[in-house]
Amino acid sequence: MILLTGFEPFGGGTTNPSWTAVTQARTLLESDGLAVAAVELPCVFGESASVLRGALDEFRPELAICVGQAGGRERISLERVAINCDDARIPDNAGKQPVDAEVVAGGPAAYFSSLPIKAALHAINVAGIPAEVSQTAGTYVCNHIFYTLMHQLHSRPGARGGFIHVPFEPSQLPQGRSTPAMRVELMAQALAVVVRTALVTTVDIRMAAGATH
Repeated sequence: MILLTGFEPFGGGTTNPSWTAVTQARTLLESDGLAVAAVELPCVFGESASVLRGALDEFRPELAICVGQAGGRERISLERVAINCDDARIPDNAGKQPVDAEVVAGGPAAYFSSLPIKAALHAINVAGIPAEVSQTAGTYVCNHIFYTLMHQLHSRPGARGGFIHVPFEPSQLPQGRSTPAMRVELMAQALAVVVRTALVTTVDIRMAAGATH
């Protein structure tokens, strides 16, 4: 079983391409004969983690990938590391705005993704979709969920997972605005590529995809 999650709209938006891309990716993967569950998470600290934990208990996936929006980025971002820190620049959808709080009290400082992110990056690029390895998932609800996911998977032997950020999609931008955007169809294709790659890759490849700052 594969679990994919996306987020509801936040910050005054009316749509969130992470959820739309997840639902389209589920269709693509189901056409491969794979069993896929898709769950929409609330953009709320704490509540989103509870919903994710419930989904992990219900579906017991071998692979879980959470997806969120990183408006302003140009590429599909394969996140490398989740940190044990909530530090919200803006309130979440319930008005919560934690500052310098731990995601999990007493938890490790960070967890690395257990996805083969370099192999996935190569496969996405071969498919002609812009992608990158990202060294930060931020400190908002996306990182909150990424850390929660990896903390949960740490006690579930054999299960792997990680987090992916997607850009804005064109309909979210006012006409004439030059902010980077990507069609949801491409996002969905990239998510499907990551899943397919993860299912057949047990040892990640070595390739340069780091950052200088």
